[in-house]
Amino acid sequence: MTRIKRALDGILLFDKPLNLSSNIALQKVRRLLQAEKAGHTGTLDPMATGLLPVCFGEATKFTNCLLDADKTYRARIRFGQTTTTGDVEGEITSSCPVNLDISRIRAVLESFVGVIQQMPPMHSAIKYQGKPLYEYIRKGETVMRESRSVIIHELVLESFEVDEIEVTVHCSKGTYVRTLAEDIGLALGCGAHLRGLRRTGIGRFSLAGALDLERMESASMQEREQYVLPVDSLVQDLPVLELDLPQVIRIAQGQRLAVDTALQDGKVRVYGEGRFVGVAELLAQRLTPIRLLSWVAKRAACRDR
Repeated sequence: MTRIKRALDGILLFDKPLNLSSNIALQKVRRLLQAEKAGHTGTLDPMATGLLPVCFGEATKFTNCLLDADKTYRARIRFGQTTTTGDVEGEITSSCPVNLDISRIRAVLESFVGVIQQMPPMHSAIKYQGKPLYEYIRKGETVMRESRSVIIHELVLESFEVDEIEVTVHCSKGTYVRTLAEDIGLALGCGAHLRGLRRTGIGRFSLAGALDLERMESASMQEREQYVLPVDSLVQDLPVLELDLPQVIRIAQGQRLAVDTALQDGKVRVYGEGRFVGVAELLAQRLTPIRLLSWVAKRAACRDR
């Protein structure tokens, strides 16, 4: 039977379960909402759980807003063992006795706060010569990688056992928590790997408003739709610029628009006729469109007739 697909615009905060890839999670959510077009904002490994924002329709135009946002994770780090993948899914490559005290752990964690250098793992989707790194490692090949700067805004020790800790990590985009776990183990002299990972926040979004798979499957379509946030939820951090209809028409035609505003230069979220228009760049009182919703172009086309 052919499934009905419908135009749906907005974003749903999904709590991805364990052992489900981000793409499969996306397809499940898309099917449950019968959405024509959907995409997620930031891959989670199958072993990781937590916040996976799923964008529908027009919201997919603004996914970079979350891809570039800071992330927050709850991570469990096991000391005394390293693995081929840096996490619990890999084969153990070394073992070492663990004799740590909490003051030493706190000191090492503190040393990782700020701008640090990370070497991207081979088990990642970063591309080299057009292919993801994980395709090379599957063939037993290792390629040269360059370390890159990431920011650890906060690294909080939540619990400590004999050979395991749980930490909250607030970090910049591009941070690999399993690499962080390995580097912490190296600094402590006993090795480590990531035993569990849960993403709890992306930008201004958190798990507090997320819907898990079990609740979503048992809910009615109307109840599911109540969790879909409007498209402009993705750009709430940007200042607002209101335009009148003639200005909306001009910007829809790709024109740079002269505006009189006290807003500072930079990206702004634009509204017209009480509706979200899109995102534009403001520079020296001139407005240049970046991403606009399709209704704007349709309105402009109707006006030209």
